[in-house]
Amino acid sequence: MDSSKSTPEPATMEELDHRTVPAWFLSFSAAMVPFCAFCYGHSKGVTGRVVERVVKSPVGVYGLFALPFVTLGMEKSIYDTVQAWQGINPNVRPADRGGFPSGGAALPSFSLIPVQQVARKLTQKQTPQPESSEIE
Repeated sequence: MDSSKSTPEPATMEELDHRTVPAWFLSFSAAMVPFCAFCYGHSKGVTGRVVERVVKSPVGVYGLFALPFVTLGMEKSIYDTVQAWQGINPNVRPADRGGFPSGGAALPSFSLIPVQQVARKLTQKQTPQPESSEIE
């Protein structure tokens, strides 16, 4: 990949994240709605039926080893899709971030939609633009 054509890596999360103040609710909901659905399903015995069906499948008990990878893939898909919906590229990691648990940018994106272009609100902190006399 030609580095001269790529955009520079953001130095901080503030340079990458341009969401509005209540936008945290979208991320929170994206995590909590599936979790609440799982809890409800678990209370109704869905978890036991899934495990039973996997064990009785042609792969047998070895299919249980796939369950963590499937559920983690579903979680990453939800997270990446919500980030892309809010205009944040899930494959970009700011320079001040890294290590566990911020390693998701090193993995391929499981987003179901492309990264959206989100217009900044007037209430958000704007990055000062250089004046024309400073550029020359």
